[in-house]
Amino acid sequence: MLEHIRPQRRTVIVGAGVGALAAAVAACSSKDETATAESSSSPAASSSAAAAPGAALAKTADVPVGSGVIVDDVVITQATAGDFKGFSTVCPHAGCNVNKITDGKIICPCHDSEFNLDGSVAKGPAKKPLETKAVTVQGESIVAG
Repeated sequence: MLEHIRPQRRTVIVGAGVGALAAAVAACSSKDETATAESSSSPAASSSAAAAPGAALAKTADVPVGSGVIVDDVVITQATAGDFKGFSTVCPHAGCNVNKITDGKIICPCHDSEFNLDGSVAKGPAKKPLETKAVTVQGESIVAG
């Protein structure tokens, strides 16, 4: 008797489409939450405080030549002696925070983008450089602004 009760073909197709859409939305939202959780656990994201203009970020002696440091939301590099540059920690590819500087490269953990010490892209998928942040040297300190 149940053999004669079958849903219409249109009902099955529409139901499958709605189910696929719901699964895609759920996958996207859980991926975003994972990326946020990963980026918030990185050392670069450990502080949500933005560097106020004039605020001391680091000592010049703390930024190695040919490398850099990450302080709050600023990457400070010193490619050559005395040439300090500042960049945003936010990767322009997907908005994750870069979290380390290794072998003269600034690394984004989300998709393995790498940036040179001047902020330019060394390896994608990022296509744009890191955003520049103004830093100046005052005495032995590197300050925002």
